[in-house]
Amino acid sequence: MISILITDDHPIVRQGIRQILTEYSEIALIEEASDGNEMLQKVSNTDFTVVLLDISMPGRNGLELLKDLKISSPQTAVLMLSVHPEEQYAIRALKSGAAGYLPKSTLPEELIKAVKKVAAGKKYITSSLAEIIATDFDQPDDKPVYHSLSDREFEVLCLLASGKSIKEISEELFLSSKTISTYRERILEKLNLKTTADLIRFAIREGLVD
Repeated sequence: MISILITDDHPIVRQGIRQILTEYSEIALIEEASDGNEMLQKVSNTDFTVVLLDISMPGRNGLELLKDLKISSPQTAVLMLSVHPEEQYAIRALKSGAAGYLPKSTLPEELIKAVKKVAAGKKYITSSLAEIIATDFDQPDDKPVYHSLSDREFEVLCLLASGKSIKEISEELFLSSKTISTYRERILEKLNLKTTADLIRFAIREGLVD
């Protein structure tokens, strides 16, 4: 039987996922965590088959938590869920040890299919993500310059490129405006850009935002 830990800071999201999963008879246990600390604590006490983990968590993001989780509980399959498009985070998540990556717009039947597959020790990759991975492998050895960004820097880049202000990003990530501004300066330096407008144009050109 399968045991699952749903990790998301929005109660309504956790409730919706739980409702979908309860219709699958092979799931024996469903628990919830509202942040990374609670997730890591619960995983230390229970051997979950699958952890569903949101990318955009307050404080430490899902990619950072994923790395810790794979160290403390390497046998646990982690299925990343996110509102962000696959091209933004999916490959980073898979390289960090995730068993799969699903947009939150995924249909219920696909979520169940993904849970079943990763619970069996396999990877779950959507057809659209498979195309992205194939394209990534076809790229020359010189990877896009944004690959030099840390996971947090990349997250801030995508949020800035989506039009959010420093204040809005700080509130979303539960970090100070000063910290977000520091990340912005690091991103500009690494990408050899000068302004936020330059960042937006760069992200659009690289296909990181619509």
